[in-house]
Amino acid sequence: MIEAVIFDMDGLLIDSEPHWHKAQQTVFPTVGIDLTIADCQETTGIRIDNVVSLRYQQKPWTGKTLKEVEDAIVDELVRLMQESLVPKEGISEILDFFAERNIPTALASSSSFRIINAALSCIGIKDRFVEIHSADIEKYAKPHPAVYINTAERLGLHPQNCLAFEDSLPGVIAAKAAQMKVVAIPEVKRPGFALADRQLSSLLEFSEDMWKELNGL
Repeated sequence: MIEAVIFDMDGLLIDSEPHWHKAQQTVFPTVGIDLTIADCQETTGIRIDNVVSLRYQQKPWTGKTLKEVEDAIVDELVRLMQESLVPKEGISEILDFFAERNIPTALASSSSFRIINAALSCIGIKDRFVEIHSADIEKYAKPHPAVYINTAERLGLHPQNCLAFEDSLPGVIAAKAAQMKVVAIPEVKRPGFALADRQLSSLLEFSEDMWKELNGL
């Protein structure tokens, strides 16, 4: 039986992906790298330090450290979120669905705690989660399962008794590697999303029947 639900954040609960793209498109040109939206979409769900490392490997720069570039992207992202962050459709309904069934909800994000706290404060849902964990403090980020395994541990549960909601392929891979059931709500569908137990177009599509099926009822 599923005893807890763990949500990703960026792109799933909040419409932050355009802000991530804009922040990268603002900062990377300062080190000689111009990115398209398609370029940014390729790294959806990947921790920002790994994104910066990837871009450096593709086109090394001088003048700024990788950490300085990473910090500049995060600074720009937080500024953009504080200006205009929009919650995803169905966020209140899905959180209420599990609250009504006394199922605890947690959050496991690739973003740093600074970004998580800024985002959740902007949309006022921080108190809806009994645990909030960041892959930023894990040795390995998604698609490694560490953030999901350790979030389940903080809940006092085996990962097999948790359901994860994800929008990115690295996130789906991470949750499945942790032996969780997964509901995927991808922005851009790719073959790898077939790993998920369910694929939806919106949080609003989740239903009582799906909940029962995922629980084997």
